[in-house]
Amino acid sequence: MNRAELADFLRRARSRLHPSDVGLTAGARRRTPGLRREEVAQLAGMSVDYYTRLEQSRGPRPSRQMLTALARALRLTEDEHDHLFHLAGEEPSRREATGAHVRPGLLLVLDRLHDTPAMVATDCGEVLAQNALSRALSGDVLARPPRGRNMIRRFFLEPAAQELFPPEDRPQRAREQVAGLRAVAASRPADPEPAALVAELRATSAEFARLWDEHEVAVRRAATKRFRHPAIGILELDCEVLVNSDHNQQLVIHTARPGTESYERLQLLRVVGLQNLAPTDP
Repeated sequence: MNRAELADFLRRARSRLHPSDVGLTAGARRRTPGLRREEVAQLAGMSVDYYTRLEQSRGPRPSRQMLTALARALRLTEDEHDHLFHLAGEEPSRREATGAHVRPGLLLVLDRLHDTPAMVATDCGEVLAQNALSRALSGDVLARPPRGRNMIRRFFLEPAAQELFPPEDRPQRAREQVAGLRAVAASRPADPEPAALVAELRATSAEFARLWDEHEVAVRRAATKRFRHPAIGILELDCEVLVNSDHNQQLVIHTARPGTESYERLQLLRVVGLQNLAPTDP
C-alpha cells in the first residue's frame, strides 16, 4: 500500500468536486475548493476520522468494499477506480471494475434528481447508489452489509423487507423479481453471479423455488408500483428504468403523477422524510 500516493490522490479527487456535482448543497462560503472531508465520508458511508486518516497517510489499509465506496463518492472513472485499488495494494477484478463501479454518466443523472426517489442497481438487484429521497422511501441500503444490498435476496430471505409493499401487492412483486432474474440468468449463461444467486434462493426460499419452477420470464421495464411508508402512507409511483450501454446497470426512477394524492405525499416525504422520518431499514 502506497499511503502517500493514496492520500495525495484522494485529496486531489476531492478538491475537483463541487457539492452540486454529487447532489449536495454548497451551504456557507467555502475557504477551499472541492468537497469537505466530512462530505466525502458521508457519501462513502464511513467515519470522518477514518477518511481523514487516509488523507493524512496514516490510515489502515482500506478494504475492497471501502475502496469501492470511495470510488463512488469521488465519482472516479473506471481507470481512476483501478488506480485507487492499485495504490491501496489491491488488484481490481474485472467484476468490480465493470459491475460494481457505477457508471459516471448514471451518477451524473442521479445527482440531479432531487425531487424523486432514484437509485442505481445492477441487473441482478445489487443496489449501487441511492439519492436522498430513495433512502427516505426505502431505507439506506448501502448502510447494510454487502450481502444485504441485493433487493431480490432481501425480498425472499428477509420477511421484513416485504413490508415496503402493501400485502396484497407482494405476490405480484415476487413474480416480477423472479421473472426478471430468469431473464438476466438466461442472457448471461457464462456469468457466475446470476447463477449463484438463483442457486442460493432456490435452496433457501420455498416461495422463490416455486416461482422459479413456473418458468416465467420478463425483462424489467416501466411499471406502476405501490410503496408503504410508516409516516406518509401508501404512495403509487411510476417506475422508469434507464439501462446503460452494457445493459448491466440500471437507473431506477420513481415518480408520482401530478395532481394525485401520491404526488402530494411524495412532496411531504421530501420535506419530512429527510428529517429522520425515513422508514426503518428492514
